[in-house]
Amino acid sequence: MFKKLDFILEKYEELSLTVSDPDVIADQNRWQKYIKELSEIEPIVNKYREYKKAQSDLEDAKEMLSESDEEIREMAKLEISECEEKIERLTEELKIALLPKDPNDEKNVYIELRAGTGGEEAALFAADLLRMYTRYAERRGWKAELTDINDTGIGGVKEAVVRIIGKGAYSRLKYESGVHRVQRVPETESAGRIHTSAATVAIMPEVEDVEVDLSWQDIRVDTFRASGHGGQYINMTDSAVRLTHIPTGVVVQCQDEKSQLKNKEKAFNELKSRLYAFYQQQQHDEQAAERKGQVGSGDRSERIRTYNFPQGRVTDHRIGMTIYKLDSFMDGDLDDIIDALITSDQAEKMKNS
Repeated sequence: MFKKLDFILEKYEELSLTVSDPDVIADQNRWQKYIKELSEIEPIVNKYREYKKAQSDLEDAKEMLSESDEEIREMAKLEISECEEKIERLTEELKIALLPKDPNDEKNVYIELRAGTGGEEAALFAADLLRMYTRYAERRGWKAELTDINDTGIGGVKEAVVRIIGKGAYSRLKYESGVHRVQRVPETESAGRIHTSAATVAIMPEVEDVEVDLSWQDIRVDTFRASGHGGQYINMTDSAVRLTHIPTGVVVQCQDEKSQLKNKEKAFNELKSRLYAFYQQQQHDEQAAERKGQVGSGDRSERIRTYNFPQGRVTDHRIGMTIYKLDSFMDGDLDDIIDALITSDQAEKMKNS
């Protein structure tokens, strides 16, 4: 591990000099590439420097043990204990920092929500999840764009797609893929019986042009009139766009812009992300054994979480974690469970590395 850290430190120092080179600065593409690489390894370098200082402090403290003054020796013992604890903590943090990074972690994401079993109650729950993720994006300073929605007219959502724009969005939201189950008494239930319903969530990283080879020759374009959410208005022009990727049958549509051209552009970007997820899933299916190290398979048939309203609790079944703050969780306060999922994922990767 320390050989690798020494190499990273050396590389960081070389890059720091390189980005100050006038010839490199003149070539903005090259300069941006080096700056990005520098920023990616800087947190590791800072932590390693902290580790090296703690090691130096430990050696200094050990030397103080030979002093004749009893008070100084006691201070040295205390400092040794503190340094050893710090070194142990930093060692674990460095191990995590050196784990292979998911290349998609820093990307924006598309969240697709679909009402599952449970009829209208499932659609209402899907609408609650849509609001939950939108609120989570707001809490983290990200931007949420609703690109498509098929609502029920009474507050429910049959299906919806929302684009989350923000640094690291995929790194935190990728654990949300799967079946989300809700247990509560529907507003339409006069007898007060608890019903169980479900909604599915799919998380897809937004991809760049180079990652998916997509040609308009393989796409069928259909246009139609956009309808407002809840039937509030009807667009009198065919501004909504539906794109069908003929080789795979993947379909996307976008109707949130008044301009057909803008809807077409947004739909095309979403189609690339869906195809990326489609091809990635094919790879995952072919390499099923390698998926055991992941936190949850992300398979849409897997129940990953239960939201129990009568008891005010949320349970994530992948890590066996239950929290009793359902109201704030549904208002976008997801970090406790997401942080635990990330920690569990890192521990599993460390075990298998």
